[in-house]
Amino acid sequence: MSKPYRRGYPVAILIGIEQDHAALWQIYSKVAKHQQNVILKGPRNDQKATYLFYETIINALRPTLREGVKSIIIASPSKTNYAQELLNHIKAHHSWLFQGANKATVNLLVGSASSPTQVAGLTKTSTFKQLISETTAEETGTLLEIFEKRLSQSDNLVLFSLEEVENLILCQQIEGKPQPEYLFLTTDYLAGIRQRNKVHRLMQIAQNRGVKTRVIESESAAGKRLTQFGGIVCLARIG
Repeated sequence: MSKPYRRGYPVAILIGIEQDHAALWQIYSKVAKHQQNVILKGPRNDQKATYLFYETIINALRPTLREGVKSIIIASPSKTNYAQELLNHIKAHHSWLFQGANKATVNLLVGSASSPTQVAGLTKTSTFKQLISETTAEETGTLLEIFEKRLSQSDNLVLFSLEEVENLILCQQIEGKPQPEYLFLTTDYLAGIRQRNKVHRLMQIAQNRGVKTRVIESESAAGKRLTQFGGIVCLARIG
């Protein structure tokens, strides 16, 4: 069960968009994992074909977005506007991606991200690292807003200990009982916990059960705030 965590924790979604296809990648703290390729079935000047192309990309992203990853980077080769065209489509047809708890951060990057070699080279650049830092900072800012709001609401349950979080997530979800929605952990908490395999298993089960699970850099504003509560927080909805 701990094997997936050799790749680290989820950081962002990378879309490498080319003239006739798009390559989708899940960026983890240690590696990039290819998710799938989406083929453009028609010429780029065919509006129906490009519309279906973009919609297929969005649909392919939905499972990862539901897991709580809200940082998206769209890369396309220099002297092309493929990335901007996809972003324009998202803004026009998927405004939900920029609203409320579903709010995502989308940034554009010049470069090819179609093959493992290209992605390996791209992720090592200072530009990519800086963009990841900025993108995830925006995302964790949104998560911090959610956390602070939940703290002040009586119809929510906020848990701060591993034992309490385990009891909630691992037990069978019964209608009318608190339902876990978010699981936040800081990088320092993960690095320092002695029961690391146990925590990784908990994270995997949480993700499998639809709990939005995010590992947050301890030095970020959100990470510092979560550290005040022990470094692990689970948000649940009552009723």
